[in-house]
Amino acid sequence: MARSKGMSNKREKEKQRQKENQEKRNKMAERRANQVKGKPLDDMMAYIDENGNISTTPPDPDKKKVFNAEDIEIGVPKFREVEDPIKEGKVDFFDESKGFGFIVSNRGERIFFHVSKTLEQIREGDWVSYTVEKGLKGLNAVGVAKKAPPAPPAPPVPGSGAPE
Repeated sequence: MARSKGMSNKREKEKQRQKENQEKRNKMAERRANQVKGKPLDDMMAYIDENGNISTTPPDPDKKKVFNAEDIEIGVPKFREVEDPIKEGKVDFFDESKGFGFIVSNRGERIFFHVSKTLEQIREGDWVSYTVEKGLKGLNAVGVAKKAPPAPPAPPVPGSGAPE
């Protein structure tokens, strides 16, 4: 029975293993020879500059900023009451079969709403007023009611200095 060309005998395999082990030992010896020990502390230090970038030079004491530890928020910021309780926006998406949708506020925020929190029947594209409430997964719109769309901006008056 003939051997396949890919197979080699035990001696060749052993020679290959020994060669690989010798290469490993040579690399290890080279790493040990080039290893630098006993670096001074200043060479190992890294600093953060006023822009938040890592640098090797110490920061300028004149540009030092003092922060109050209580003002630093780690994680999700605490919920704060909204200044204006009644907001306005346009219904961007509404799925009647599932009973939920999204409102895009005047500031561009997308707020979730459910049909159970509406005061009247709502459709996609309607302008609505609503209040915001914190839900389990984020902010929700409640008390959603239809509203007249905002008036378009008035055209400039000729001769008033406004660009035409």
